[in-house]
Amino acid sequence: MAQSAVTRERLFALRETIAKLEGKPAPALAAAQGEALAEKDLSTQNDSGLRLPLGIPALDEAVDGGLPLDGITEVRSELLREAGAGSGFVLALAAMLQRQAGESPSAQLPILWIADMVSTIEAGVPYAVGLRDFGLKPDQFFYASPRKLEDALWLAEAAVESGVFPATILEVRGNPKPFGLTESRRLSLRAKASKRPLFLLRQAGEEEASSACFRFLMAPAPAQARPLPDGTMLGGSIGNPVFHLTLEKSRNPAPLSFLLEWNPHDRRFFAVSQSVEPRLPDERAAHSGTPLSASSNRPDIKKEMGALLAFARTS
Repeated sequence: MAQSAVTRERLFALRETIAKLEGKPAPALAAAQGEALAEKDLSTQNDSGLRLPLGIPALDEAVDGGLPLDGITEVRSELLREAGAGSGFVLALAAMLQRQAGESPSAQLPILWIADMVSTIEAGVPYAVGLRDFGLKPDQFFYASPRKLEDALWLAEAAVESGVFPATILEVRGNPKPFGLTESRRLSLRAKASKRPLFLLRQAGEEEASSACFRFLMAPAPAQARPLPDGTMLGGSIGNPVFHLTLEKSRNPAPLSFLLEWNPHDRRFFAVSQSVEPRLPDERAAHSGTPLSASSNRPDIKKEMGALLAFARTS
């Protein structure tokens, strides 16, 4: 009988532990088998048929038909002030999963968001009213924030392995040492065995080797004005959120960039042209103007007090 992915992963980990206790290097055979297993898991994910298409033909083609629903998809932001863009994109994916489930029994299962304490303090927590306006169902959304990152990783591993949640979101801050390639591979094996997706949200993180099938760099983009039924634009309004998405890790030789607008009512993405000006013609300045020059070596010196006249002399 063929061994399951989880059983093989535990066997490899046990071999490495024994080798460390004996003061010997990890067996080369076990390491090679581990690498072969990872490559096999990555190749079989494309044939599993468990995909979440994003509705953008060029993007779906770049991600082999859609995001894997039995693996890890990583979404990262470069700066912590851009955390809203990464969180919004991951929440949009969760809303698409709820729409895709429809009336099936899995539609009544909640989405689980797990955040470590550091990211919670810096980036905040989801808001129930905002979730509903964004296209999600607040009564089918669970949020957990363990005190330690190790506890968050354990909870994410248990949640994915249980297969109860249609999707699990793991939010981490930066590139912490307790969460490396070994932990990422273990989570990937759990997702593969349970056929459940894990969305890794890395706030203010750098590119890092992981077992994620795809990695996106997320940044905010200007929202367009709200369209009216007659096709005109409502001046001074703010439309649906727009995400600047860059596909960093995939089979493509070079990164690909897209501008995606999220429609919370239809719960789907729409492609936005990069040449679109978010402001209306009457809101744009005729001349861009010259920016003010920076101070040379010190701030402006406060002027001395003296007699000042509000108006010019009349005589």
